[in-house]
Order: sequence, then structure tokens, then C-alpha cells
Amino acid sequence: MLQGVLSRLDESGNQVPRYTAPRCLLERQAVGGCDACHSACPHEAVELGMLGSSVMIDPERCTGCGLCVQACPTGALEYGLDAPLQSVHDQRSAGEEGASLTCAQSGAGGPNVPCLGRVTPALVAASGAWSTPLELIHGDCAACPVGSPEVPARLVEVVAQAQVLRAATAQPARVTVRPATAGDAERAVRLSRRGAFTALLRAGKQGLAQAIPESPLPFLDWSVPEERTPQEWKWRKLALKPAPPEHAAVSWPAPLVDDTCIDCPVCANVCPTEAITRDLRPDGGVNLILNLSACTGCMGCVRSCPPQAMHQQQEWLPAAFRAPILLRESDSVM
Repeated sequence: MLQGVLSRLDESGNQVPRYTAPRCLLERQAVGGCDACHSACPHEAVELGMLGSSVMIDPERCTGCGLCVQACPTGALEYGLDAPLQSVHDQRSAGEEGASLTCAQSGAGGPNVPCLGRVTPALVAASGAWSTPLELIHGDCAACPVGSPEVPARLVEVVAQAQVLRAATAQPARVTVRPATAGDAERAVRLSRRGAFTALLRAGKQGLAQAIPESPLPFLDWSVPEERTPQEWKWRKLALKPAPPEHAAVSWPAPLVDDTCIDCPVCANVCPTEAITRDLRPDGGVNLILNLSACTGCMGCVRSCPPQAMHQQQEWLPAAFRAPILLRESDSVM
């Protein structure tokens, strides 16, 4: 019974990822746009349309592999992270030597997802923050009807991104990416009594969710600034544990502005998470502010800046995450 409980990690029962239009670079009309989701989809399920319907996903073709979510630079497409994160954490709390996540098509036992294309840097980074060795076990991706042959290579890239982020903590994530073997079919996740009880409670909620027809994740309330930041980037910041030393460089690509800025509103207009804001002052001037934690590093602002006054900075000191950053202070407003 527990094996079945532990295998159901997608609490929403949702196959098609949630699309948040205000986070899409196409909807924001960033210069150059973006076709990452369309290019990443191995099933031609993602179509790019006109403004107002920039990204459309065909539910008949979508397999829920997550490769489009993995590729999206802004979090416009996403799956909930709570279930896989909870699984990794529960395995750690139950006294396991490590945690695992397997592809549902692999035949391996243990907690699984429809495809390991759903694994993101935040999940890997969190396992490192919890000092939990993580095994990612995939099946025969070349013949898989859900994902694509590129999944193992993409996983290696995801792990590399997480390790770059974790470098500032001096505690890299311990991750193994490997194909399933015949012996993996008998794998079981051992739980403490407390862990088993928690899993059973969660199973009840999941059973209820699975009895309801599939529905997308709820829309975000865009009037709440905290909700504008994708869950993926919230967890990337939370996963910076142990806390980096104050002199450590944290890898978090974000923009800076030079003196050729003409004080136009383009960067703030195209920012998909409103990490860049223009604050008007009573004296008629304007302050250009960056909320580093909310920046996804998409660089839509850099590409769209008319005088090319914006440039990417790759690394920041930890203090930069604790308060808004004044990118530019101007006495006039364009």
C-alpha cells in the first residue's frame, strides 16, 4: 500500500503546466521574444500565438513531461514543486541515507513523476541544502512516449545549474543521474512510523484530487507582489543554505544600468516578474529599483533596452538579497 502512496507525487493531478501570461516574454513584448517552450516540447504540444494568447498548449498532445517548464526562463510555465520537494524532505526525515525520484516509465520503485523532465534546479539545490544525496533514475528515454531522448542530458544541465547556485554555500548537492536497472523494480522507500503516517495522510488528499477531473493550477493573484515571483526562484533562494559568507559570490544573473540610460520605462515594462520597478519621487525624479530575489535572469530587459544601457551581472554578494537595489537615480522622467 505504501508503495502506491509514495508513487503519487503530483498532488494536483494536472498534466498540462500552468501558464501565467504576465510572466511570458512574448506577452511582455520583450525584444527578441522567446520560443524556449516551443523548442523544448518533443510532442509539438506548444503553439505560439498572437498577443493575448502567446502560448497555447494542446492538452491532447501534452504528456506532462515538463521539458517546457524546465526550459522557460521566467516561470511563465510551471508545475507545483511542493510534492517532489516534500518527497525528498520526507525521505530525509525518515532516516534514509538519501532520497530518490524516478521516472514513472522506468519501472523503478520509489517516488516518481511522469518524467524527470520535471526536475528543476530548485529541487536539486534543496536536496543540497538538506544534505540529502539524491538519485534521479530514468528509463529508456530514447523509446519513451512521455519525454524525449534529451532528458538525461537536460538533467545533467539542471544539476550543473544547481551546483553553480550552491557554490556560494560551499556545500554542493550530491546528485546521481542514472538509468534504471532490473534490480530497481524491487526498490522500496523505507519510512519511520511518523513518515508512514504523514504519507498516508497525504495519500488521502491525493486520492480526493485524483477523483476530480484534471484542472490547471490556480491563477495567480497579480495584485499580490509576492505571488509574481515563480515558486522555482523562491525555492532557489531558500536553498541557499547554509547561509553563504558575506564575502561569497552568489550566482544569480541580473541586470545593472550604466550612465547611457535615458530613463525610459522599457525595462520595467518588459520585466516578467516586475523585479524592476520605477518609483516616482515627489520632486519629479525617478528611481529604478531591482528586487534581486524576484529576478529570474531572463535578460529580457537587457535585450529590450533602447540605448543598450543594461548589462548582465552574474554574481552578487548575499547582502544584495536583503534590500532593494537602486539601479539608477534620475532627476527627470521620460
